[in-house]
Amino acid sequence: MREERDRPLAVAHLGTVGYLDAWDLQRRLVAQRQAGAGRDVLLLLEHPPVYTLGKRTDRTHLLFDAGQRAAHGIELVEVDRGGDITYHGPGQLVGYPVLKLSSIRGVVDYVRTLEGLLIEALADLGVDASRSDGYTGVWVGNQKIAAIGVRVASGGVTSHGFALNVDPDLSHFAGIVPCGIADRGVCSLASLGVGASMQDAIGAIERAGAASFGATLEAIDAADLDPATATHSNQIERAVATHDDPSPHRWSHT
Repeated sequence: MREERDRPLAVAHLGTVGYLDAWDLQRRLVAQRQAGAGRDVLLLLEHPPVYTLGKRTDRTHLLFDAGQRAAHGIELVEVDRGGDITYHGPGQLVGYPVLKLSSIRGVVDYVRTLEGLLIEALADLGVDASRSDGYTGVWVGNQKIAAIGVRVASGGVTSHGFALNVDPDLSHFAGIVPCGIADRGVCSLASLGVGASMQDAIGAIERAGAASFGATLEAIDAADLDPATATHSNQIERAVATHDDPSPHRWSHT
């Protein structure tokens, strides 16, 4: 479902950001939107290697033990989204929309909007991707090229988002059952023979995002989001934040 009215959407290119740092930033931005302050924003970034475990993770889906994870340099983080286990790492474009939903009705419609955005962006890059009945995310055949895991907090404010495989190390997915789906694989633009760069993917996502959200995009710096988060290297500075959240919320992930 597309937004029916034009809306401003700030876009911040954050480079490579630690998972916990990005999570802390999202929490602050969500709190601002819940309080009626701040603005809708799309964070675009990459993470160092990390497995994230959602609220419904089956621990048997974590295949690498601590020693194997250390050997591959992969962190392990439990997160406040729904769903099972997934992987993030260099070469994967991660998008975290922090939006106050309006005409998009509910978490299911929001997830479908993100799927449509990704399908449109991939078409822009020459890839025929689609939804798959019974599964969330975006697929090329039986291989997932983009995962979606979101949180919609009280007040209809979103966090977490999507991960598009541009050219990540696909061998890192061998350490998990991705999203708890054992009988399907994962792919990337690179594994499909598509010579798109990260910047190409960012451009496609921005164009599709403007259309899907009915938005006018505005590029901003990290310091414009939250002065406490900017550093000289364009990294997100870790802030001290609690991970307790008493507010009601809804989950979706695969």
